[in-house]
Amino acid sequence: MSFFSYSLARIKPSPTIAVTNKARELKASGHDVIDLGAGEPDIDTPENVKQAAIAAIVSGKTKYTFVGGIPELKAAIVAKFRRENGINYDSSRIIVSTGGKQVLYNALMATLNPGDEVLIPAPHWVSYPDMALLGGGTPVSIETGIDTGFKLTPSALERSITPRTKWFIFNSPSNPTGVAYSREELKGLASVLLRHSHVWIMVDDIYEHLVYDDFTFSTLVQVEPALMDRALTVNGVSKAYAMTGWRIGYGGGPKALIQAMVTLQSQSTSNPCSIAQWAALEALEGPQDFLKRNIDLFQGRRDLVLSMLGDVESLESRTPQGAFYIYFSCSRCIGKTSSRGTVLKNEADIVTALLEEQGLAVVPGHAFGLSPFFRISYALSTDILEEACRRLRHFCETLS
Repeated sequence: MSFFSYSLARIKPSPTIAVTNKARELKASGHDVIDLGAGEPDIDTPENVKQAAIAAIVSGKTKYTFVGGIPELKAAIVAKFRRENGINYDSSRIIVSTGGKQVLYNALMATLNPGDEVLIPAPHWVSYPDMALLGGGTPVSIETGIDTGFKLTPSALERSITPRTKWFIFNSPSNPTGVAYSREELKGLASVLLRHSHVWIMVDDIYEHLVYDDFTFSTLVQVEPALMDRALTVNGVSKAYAMTGWRIGYGGGPKALIQAMVTLQSQSTSNPCSIAQWAALEALEGPQDFLKRNIDLFQGRRDLVLSMLGDVESLESRTPQGAFYIYFSCSRCIGKTSSRGTVLKNEADIVTALLEEQGLAVVPGHAFGLSPFFRISYALSTDILEEACRRLRHFCETLS
């Protein structure tokens, strides 16, 4: 009999973390490696946020807090949802957790039973299916494609819903594709969900503030308020405010669901870090002008990568409207041989050759549920991105 749980055997370590760790190991041993796998901004946390954390330490705000978050931060989140999204929650419908990932995890663990299905459009963030599995549910992938711009259609959603469907997980802008859904596209999906009252909706808005080309962000409950009583809207400070390591995420949803998630959190991590909560309060209530600067910065980087790689015949992609990723199809590389003699039989061979021959760490598409692709992050300096693009272009153009 195995010492470890059956649940653990159903999941695998995060592939994105594995890529980042491998790149770090190679760098530490002296290899010239550019890590295009990390999903975090390379910019620093705003100074006012750091000073708020220091002030919290100095003033002794270092004790346990309410499990679901300090009242001041929950009030700021209520105000954020109302101001930016037109959603009217009260504090009883808000939870603060140790990152957005814990919000998602808490919800699934608190609600899933064996046989429950979780619908997940693919490509998707690597952790969604494994969290569903840990909760005892069954992840069901709804595959999209590059021909539709990686967007889920209402008809595809309709076909995937069964009597066993409990959750539909939706992420826009998307990790890994950067796809962002317009208000009209969200209306189409909402019209399907309105017809299936047993389906709950989990909306991951973590990249809300990273959208480009004058795109206007909307969230599902904002577009269709009738879904509010069975939807969990998840967000956090990690991406927009460059606070990945601070580990603060939050969610708004039905009161009974939030209470269940708080109960679960009380027996796992308890409250999020008190200092990080006060820093997050400053992030939400303090100056927001740097957000526009960050958008311009990342849009410029996106455009740089597309300009340097857009005409590479071996690669195909779609222009992302948000986040800081590009999802490249590498199907045209399969069957070819690299300049160092590596036969590229599949996606894994391509990703391995990029790392070993060009010093480029990318995340394989199978991690996101759709192959043959790989994801790169452009949350890196211009100089590093230019060198990465030169290496990737050389790799593709020297295939035979």
